[in-house]
Amino acid sequence: MGVPGWQSRERAERERFARALEPSPERRSGEFADELAVVGALRALGETGSPDLETRQRIHAEIAGRLAATADAPGRRRVRLANLAAAAAAAFLTLAGLGLVLSKDALPGDTLYGVKRVGESASLGLAFGDRAKAEKHLEFAGHRVTELGELAPATQAEVYRRTLGDFVTEVRAGVSGMTTVAIGDAGRQQLADLRMWARNQSALLATQQTKAPADVLIAFTEARGVLDRVQQRSTDLVARLGCYQITTGSTDELGALPARGECTTLPVSPSGGVVPPPVEPVTPPATGETSTPPAQLVVSPGSEPTSPTPLSPTPTHGTTPPPVYAPPIPTPTQPRLPTPTSPPPPRISLPPLLPGLPPIVVP
Repeated sequence: MGVPGWQSRERAERERFARALEPSPERRSGEFADELAVVGALRALGETGSPDLETRQRIHAEIAGRLAATADAPGRRRVRLANLAAAAAAAFLTLAGLGLVLSKDALPGDTLYGVKRVGESASLGLAFGDRAKAEKHLEFAGHRVTELGELAPATQAEVYRRTLGDFVTEVRAGVSGMTTVAIGDAGRQQLADLRMWARNQSALLATQQTKAPADVLIAFTEARGVLDRVQQRSTDLVARLGCYQITTGSTDELGALPARGECTTLPVSPSGGVVPPPVEPVTPPATGETSTPPAQLVVSPGSEPTSPTPLSPTPTHGTTPPPVYAPPIPTPTQPRLPTPTSPPPPRISLPPLLPGLPPIVVP
């Protein structure tokens, strides 16, 4: 399609005006004289108003200073520090998680073994309850025994001693907590499981002792001795669970000490409560001692109480005997109505609050 005539004419005029603005040595016609005069004036005005080099440098320096001040503002610094701290925390958690994964199979003496022990301490802190913590300690003690069996024959004796020391520490902490929980809950099965666990660990140590250096045989013997004490302690506590006194109230590194002597039990009432021990009778006065009954007031019906009238005393040589009063005159009383009898309220027996203490009986 062709271009309309009026559009072609406008385009031709714009092209001629553009050629007129271009510098040319030839003399221009006066067709665009007015327009060219305006363009020249604008060019001259622009050249006159442009800043010199010194002014441009001063403006540039001022703008750069303001940008630097804005970048160093306290708020921006705090934001940058927070971002750096968050990035550092994320990197630390990533490295810690990677280290825990890599240290899962680390053995005593390895570089990552310390990271493995730190992870165990963290898991112990996340355990809630005395029983859960005691089970964690016994679990860590089992890890030490497994690590002893995986050590190389050329491992230094000091590594064996340190690992056995950690094993004994975990055993004492776990057994102390487990016996306390078992006594409070009358956990006969818990104590039986603890005795079986100690027996199995002692058998494993006996097998690993044959592969260890001769310098650490004493350390193995001491560790197995602790396990033997654990078995004996569990047996004694199981035997005292049905007694009135289970423990002595004292403790050692393995927990509560079982009581000694005869195992006595309290009788149980028909209501299910424990009957408290009988009250000891009052000791009567010795032969030859006499007790003087207190003076009694004589009260007659319809009269005010009067002071007791002593009987005529019997004089003795040098001493004045105490006055003897007449027996009181009985006053008439009305017959009493029969009192309905009701069965006594049942007694409530609560378990002891602390190991070794008797149960609490609420009448």
